[in-house]
Amino acid sequence: MVKTKAHSKNYVNAFANAVAALSRAGEDLTARVLEMLVSDFDAARTELWLWDSSSGSCYLTHAAGLNATHRLEYAAAGVGAVGKIAHNKTSVENIVLSTFGGDDLEFARSTGLTHISGYPLLTAGQLAGVLAIYATGEVSEDLLLWWRLYSEMSAAKLGNVLATREKDKRINQLSLLFEATRMLNSTLDLAELLELILKIARTEVKAERGTVFLADRKREEVWSIAASGLDHQEIRIPFGKGVAGRVAVSGEVVNTEDAYALEFFDPSFDQRLNYRTKSLLSMPIRHHSGEIVGVLQLLNAQGGRFSTEDVGFLEKLSGHMAMALENAQLHRDTMEKQRMERELSLARSIQHRLLPEAPPVVPGYDIAVLSDYCFDVAADYYDFINLGPQSLLVVSAEVEGHGVSSALIMANLQATLRALVMHLHSLEVLAFSLNEMLYAYTKAGKHLSVFLGLVDTRRNILQYVNAGHVPPILVRGKSGDVKLLEEGGTVIGLFPQVDYTRGTIKLEKDDLFVCTTDGILRISDDQKHDYGMQRLTEFVCRHRDRSAQGVADAVLAEVSAYATASMNDDDKVLIVMKVTADKESDPAEPLPGEPTLEN
Repeated sequence: MVKTKAHSKNYVNAFANAVAALSRAGEDLTARVLEMLVSDFDAARTELWLWDSSSGSCYLTHAAGLNATHRLEYAAAGVGAVGKIAHNKTSVENIVLSTFGGDDLEFARSTGLTHISGYPLLTAGQLAGVLAIYATGEVSEDLLLWWRLYSEMSAAKLGNVLATREKDKRINQLSLLFEATRMLNSTLDLAELLELILKIARTEVKAERGTVFLADRKREEVWSIAASGLDHQEIRIPFGKGVAGRVAVSGEVVNTEDAYALEFFDPSFDQRLNYRTKSLLSMPIRHHSGEIVGVLQLLNAQGGRFSTEDVGFLEKLSGHMAMALENAQLHRDTMEKQRMERELSLARSIQHRLLPEAPPVVPGYDIAVLSDYCFDVAADYYDFINLGPQSLLVVSAEVEGHGVSSALIMANLQATLRALVMHLHSLEVLAFSLNEMLYAYTKAGKHLSVFLGLVDTRRNILQYVNAGHVPPILVRGKSGDVKLLEEGGTVIGLFPQVDYTRGTIKLEKDDLFVCTTDGILRISDDQKHDYGMQRLTEFVCRHRDRSAQGVADAVLAEVSAYATASMNDDDKVLIVMKVTADKESDPAEPLPGEPTLEN
């Protein structure tokens, strides 16, 4: 095959001019990168495809040169030329475009662009996008060299722009998610909560109207008392009828630009209200358990259609909506049955629902929990969050003070932690984000201590951050040696912009991990001497041969005998975890340099 000859121009001067021009470029930097490849480096057509990690695809955002259109303006990882470059993170040069088949074959036939050279744009080792350069024939090695240099220079120039854009996008998404979660936990009034859900949804996805339907399993219908743009009137729809009734049963997401094209759309509401529904988004409000508790239906998107980003945001918020609705309905039902019941008793019942019903069953580990709350609402918190089949996040926290205000902080911590844990990738960043959000929420009026322990159950590795919490005790099963897990930083919510460090421990068979709040340590005898950390450490060392439940029961008996006064002066939480199996690290796989919170 005859290679396309490069134009007789001085590419050295062209490259120098490009460096200078791109250094001066402002907001139009991405467009200038592509234009100069065409004008100065003989590309027939150039394209910039940006990577979207949430969908696992590249999306065409900018193009220059020969006017052409792709049948699909996105490329899934591993599919087609651009998708393969993104998936492999490697360059391709002088490849016949038609060999990729599909859209690439059709594109090559319709445009005459027969060859492609493509370069992944990497920022700090992470894929930011793909630079695709098309030619009408095979190009010379000399020109490929300049394209290669130009792509490296472009990646450096675009890296800052793309990284800043992605960082701003992620921060904005996390801020929106946190603020929405906080708002959902701010009320137990059902009508107010339904209005709040509508306000959040309509504001973020820019819908003209909307309705929140609740699922009534006993009556097999969905009903609502909140519909934006309407007076407060109850709407009831049987399961399976209309869009909302269908979604409540099937759990599908219905997203269309033309509601009247749906055979199950009921136009009677439009006729009665003299309204015209165009675009429609109807999606289930699903509890973390998978149960559908309601349906969120939005009408007439401002842009004509609800985007995948709109659906993604609402899906992330769905579990928090469901939990808030469940709590609000519990409040409403209880108030109807027992109007004279004290508010604190209700708050206690709701708060206990936030805590695990039982320790998780984890192969190779024996876990037990002792929890004793002395007030109507608790300020101590513990949790076990499964992040995958081989990762378990162990959480223990204690809010400063007692009573309703501390309990609300604890409930907010639980909601915030579960909102953030699936979207952040290190324990240090998780602790930093919790601190920033709690500080902004309380303005240093309240603070808490927290221990975050990430257990790799496949390799018996514990990574942790201790933010001002009582140091957990690690007793080595074979030797009886003791280590206090203190690595981390200061308490959460007291100061802004606090950095945290991470500790890492290799666990071995029969090792014993004991984490407590200070309610156990502060139990006193008749001389007003606290039980203290030293006594607890020595006690668990002596009883390390017992099971996790045996150690927990022994500690309870020990502190009960030690106390001469009432033990109900403070909340008490004790987590005991014993390693029951030896798991050697893969010698070819080093200990992780950064902890991961991904599934």
